[in-house]
This record gives sequence, C-alpha cells and structure tokens, in this order.
Amino acid sequence: MAAMFVTIVSVSLSGWHLYTAGFGLHNEIEHRAIHLSVVLGLCFLVFPRQKALPGIWEWIVPTLLGVFYMLLAWWLVDELGSDLDPVTSWIFMGVVLLISVLAMPFKALDGSHTHIPLRDWFFAVVASGFSLYLIVFFQDIFIDRPGDHTSIDLMIGVLAIIMVVEVTRRTMGVFLPLLAVAVVLYGIFGPYLPGDLAHRGYSVPRVVAHLYKGTEGIYGIPVGVVATFVFHFVLFGIMAQLTGLGQLFVDLATIAAGRFSGGPAKVSVVSSGLFGMISGSPIANTVTTGVMTIPMMKRVGFPARFSGGVEAAASCGGQVTPPIMGAASFIMAETLGIPYSTLVLIAIIPAAMHYLAILLMVHFEARRLRLKGMDPADIPDAWKVLKASWHLFIPLLVMVTLLLMQYTPFLAAFWGIILCIVCSWIPKFLGQYGRTMAGTPITPRGLIIGFEMGAKTALGIGAACACVGFVLGIMTLTGMGFKFSSFVLNLSETVALGVKGFDFLNLLDMKQLTIFFGLLFTAVACIVMGAGVPTTPTYIILASIVAPTLAQLDVPQLSTHLFVFYFGVLADVTPPVALAAFAAAGIARSEPMRTGMTAFRLSMGKALVPFAFVYTPALLFVDFTWSAFLVAFFGMVVALTGLAAAYTGYFGRKISWPIFIVLNVLCISLVFGNPVVTAVAAPIVVLIMMWLWRNRDNHDDVQPQVQTV
Repeated sequence: MAAMFVTIVSVSLSGWHLYTAGFGLHNEIEHRAIHLSVVLGLCFLVFPRQKALPGIWEWIVPTLLGVFYMLLAWWLVDELGSDLDPVTSWIFMGVVLLISVLAMPFKALDGSHTHIPLRDWFFAVVASGFSLYLIVFFQDIFIDRPGDHTSIDLMIGVLAIIMVVEVTRRTMGVFLPLLAVAVVLYGIFGPYLPGDLAHRGYSVPRVVAHLYKGTEGIYGIPVGVVATFVFHFVLFGIMAQLTGLGQLFVDLATIAAGRFSGGPAKVSVVSSGLFGMISGSPIANTVTTGVMTIPMMKRVGFPARFSGGVEAAASCGGQVTPPIMGAASFIMAETLGIPYSTLVLIAIIPAAMHYLAILLMVHFEARRLRLKGMDPADIPDAWKVLKASWHLFIPLLVMVTLLLMQYTPFLAAFWGIILCIVCSWIPKFLGQYGRTMAGTPITPRGLIIGFEMGAKTALGIGAACACVGFVLGIMTLTGMGFKFSSFVLNLSETVALGVKGFDFLNLLDMKQLTIFFGLLFTAVACIVMGAGVPTTPTYIILASIVAPTLAQLDVPQLSTHLFVFYFGVLADVTPPVALAAFAAAGIARSEPMRTGMTAFRLSMGKALVPFAFVYTPALLFVDFTWSAFLVAFFGMVVALTGLAAAYTGYFGRKISWPIFIVLNVLCISLVFGNPVVTAVAAPIVVLIMMWLWRNRDNHDDVQPQVQTV
C-alpha cells in the first residue's frame, strides 16, 4: 500500500512538472512551494534510514542537531514573549522535541523492516506541511500582510528549517546539514565573533522569516531552477533511456572507437560523453553505461581499477557536456542572466578538452599494456544501427534546436519528453519494417515507471538546493560573501608577495600571481567542500562567495563561475569521497580508493582546463580574438598531450622522473595562454614527445595474448 502511494505521488509530481512546462507556471513562490511540499515529503518515504557515520558519531551528530533544534525553538519562544500563547508555545516545543528524539538512530518504534516506519510518515507530513501552509494561506501571507510575520508563521518557519536539515542529512549525508546549521548560527551570533567575521547580528525571528518567507532562503534561486528546469531534464533523460537511446550511444561509440587499441575503454569515454549529454548525473551515467563498458574493458586486459576509473572520469564529463550538462548549469545561466543556449555554445570547447585528455590517457595506457582493439565481429554495422535507431534521435535533435532558438529550457524539455513517448512507437507504426528497428515503445506502464524514476532521481537535488538556500539567505542578510572574499583576496596577496620576494629577476607579475593563488585556493575549496556533496550545491555556495573575490581581480564573471563549476564536478572523482568512482568500483569489483585515485588522475585535464579559460577567456568566446583563441587552443592541446603521457608514464617507452618533471613544468606553463611562453614551451614539449617516440621500445607494436582480468 505504501509503495503504491509513493508511486502515485511520484508520478503525479512528474506529471505536474510536465504540464507546467508545456502550459505555464504558477507564480514564483507558489510554484516552488508546491514542488518542495511533494519533494521533501517523498524524501522521507523513499530514502531509508541508513548508518552513514562510523561508531559513536552515528549518535553524536543527530544529538548535536537535536540540541540545535531545541535551542532554535526556545530562542524563538523567548523572543516572541507575550505575543505567544503559553499553550501554543508548549505544543510547539513538544513537536520540536518529538522531531529531535525521532531523528535519533533508534530502531523503528513500530518494528517495521519491510515497510515505511510510522516516524517517517510523521516526518513526511511535517516536511510537506510548511510548504502547504504557504500555498493555502498565500493570499493572506504575501498579499494582505507582506512583511508582517505572525507567531504561527515563525513557528512553522522554525519547523521548515529543522525539516530541511533533516531531509538533507538523510539524502546527502552530514556535511551539508552541518554547514547549514553553522551559517544559521553565524547569522544569530554575529556580534560575538572575532575580527572580520563579526557583524551586527540578527534576531531569531528575523533570521527565520528571511529563510522561510521570500525568495532568498529555502525558496531561493536553487529551488526555483530545480522546479522549473532541472526536474524536466532529469525526466527527459529517464524517458530517453527507456526508449533505448543509451544503448544506441554505446553502439555508436563502439563503431567509432572499438577497433582501436584498447577500444572498449575508448568506447566507455565516448558513450559516457554521449549519454552524459542527456543524463547530467555522474553516478547515473556511471551505472548506466558502466554495466556494459567496464566488463568489456576488463575482458581486453585493462586492470579492474583502471576500467572503473575510466568510466567514472568519463561519466563526470557529462555534467560539463552540452546540450543538457548538469543541474548547476541551469542555475549558472539564471545567476549570470544569460540564455541557456549561449551557455551551451560556450561549454563546447572546455568539454572537448576534458574528453581529449581522457582519450589520450586511455590510448597511452592501452599502448603501454599493448592491448588489442575489439574483435571486428563484436562491432555493430553502422548502417544497420542507424537504420534501426534513427527515430531515437528525433527528441534530442528537436530539444537542442529549441534551445538554440532561444526557447525556454523547460519548454524544450517538454517537447523532448513528449517526443520520446511518441517516437518510441514509430517502429510499431511502420509495421513489417518496424520489426527490424531498435528501441522499446513506452507503454502506459512504461510511462508510469519513467515518471516514477524521474521523480525519485530528482529528490536528492531538490533537498540539497533547499538546504543551500540557508547559505545564500544568510549571505545576503549578513554580507558573509564579501567577508569571505576579502579573506581569500588578502591570503592570495600575502602568498603572492612571499613568492615575489624570491623573484630576483623581476619576471613575475604581482597581479597574475594573486590571481593564480586565488584560483588555487578556490580549487582546493571546491574539492574539499564537494566531498560527498553534489555539484549543484557546491557550485551555488562557492560561486556566491568566491565570485566577488575574483571579480576584484578583473577575472570575467563567466570564467569565474565555470571555474567553480568544473572543480565542483571534479569532486565526484576526488577521494576520500568520490561517489562516481565508488559506484564504478562496485561494478568493476575493484578497491574503491584506488579506483578513485585512478579516476582523479584521468581527470587531470579537467583540472587544467578551468585555469586556461580564466587566463584566456577567448576559449569561452569572451573578449574573443582569433589570435588569442588559437594560441590558447594550440597550447592546451599540446599541454594535455604532454601531461597525458606524463601521468600515464608511457609514450612509446617508459617516461623517467626527470622527463616527467620537465613535461609537468612546460605543460602547466602553457595553460596561461602567454604567446611568448607558448612559442617557447610548446616546441620543447613536441620535441620531447618526438624523442620518446623515436626511441620507443622495439616490442611496442607486438600484441600480447589477451587475458580476462
């Protein structure tokens, strides 16, 4: 019964989003509130209570959060004073205490193991209730008394904060909820903080009202983008997958790359890039294509950890690959105020660089292991594949065309979803000829399955974005972003001055050094904060507090946001919490941490590309000149080739440590796009590579017997 209820609600949520995408949205607050009321309620019913922390920490974290909940409720009751009826205050405190107790890792009180515990139903009702309150009393709250906050408004606002923290802890782990609690406390205790961190402080009612009512907290831009853009594209990716588009991408990748040395690994890279264009989720991409490509890589001789690393690194590229990219890209377009179609075009060159780096590393590794390509008998015939599956391209082509024609992303997704359903029936309509065609018709049962999967896939993103709203809300209230920016800027200038002190020949520019260290500290912060946290909230937080810093250094805004975006994606393959790599390790049956390190090494190109488009915005078509673009493009191709060989440790022969160090220094210098440096360093890198190849091992072209790993 509970499963049927979850299915009905999930399908209804997807159906409602599809309807609003095609026939018009509600007003801003109401639309976001409807979305969150269903999403947060479903999170408690869909995500089981899992032991996410070791040992005693499983109890310490919920205990600390429970103390915070009780203190927040008590502070509100205390500040409201005589405005609050004593009976109401006791009921309110009792509800908060009940939530705090039920959030502890006790076994289900009703002894349930195979169905949803009663406490999760209670949480679901409370989590849905605070948004439903805004919907039901919308006229009274936002029209009749805007800016006037009643005691009931504020108490429900406290419950909203508590439930958002709880639902994020359940879906995303502990880091993001603890960060949210920290920024709420920062907003309250500002006067008591030291140095530049201090601010005038705000009362609990003011903080609660700011986060709960309006569009700068829980119902801020992140939730708005998820409710209007992201959900629709997640649903499109699920529906496209049901039609067989994922298998088509694997077949096309096999045709394009399967016959070359180490073919299955190149198939993994290409197919993950193609499927990532429509999925936008690194973990979903890893699992979907990895079940096919990882066993193929192992069969031709790649080690298990390398096979998993290739799949994870390639799958993470889907978040930066047009036309759909990841959820953060929609928020970026909204934040920067540029059409999404423009962002899609801008992202083409950086995404191509990322996949070039992975393909080069895969190729060099295959040559080092002297592996064959795939058996020609296992490679599909291109004409037969296209003849059987041409109809599966129609939804994707129509959607991309609408995006490029400046139609809204949610309208493009609407027609993409509709056409996925319609086009899946083309083989059936074509009768006898249709029997030779690929794909699966989306029946009413398939439609229900797809809508349910789409809703469940988007739940975690919605919860995380609601929690990130705390950070954005407190930042606008206290000016926290500017304080952090000043700190990063001062630290960068201090380190740059220290380095400049050793520049006896006066070769280094102080401003460029400051920019470099500012970017370096930002990259480290992205990777640290992105550990176990989805790219979207990582991007939102860091773009909000870092963008002002780099803006003071005259870094273009677009470059700044893409820089943070790329390093947020890199966190998915960066140990110790590399979620995509761990998912691939499960399929490859390899050690997760070693797989994560391999995936991180394979993603080194993604780590260099952001520095390149900061120093040479022409790669993003900002301040574009052909000379700057070509110098930077040529320099990056040479740099990625040299580093791919260096980090593989092989280019026709084993690379020694001195050559490894020289290649690193020269290739990294090419990232800065300086014409003089490129003119000197690039030829040296090419000469080193030519020397390595000329003195390659004599047995380089010998193909050993393939063994299954």
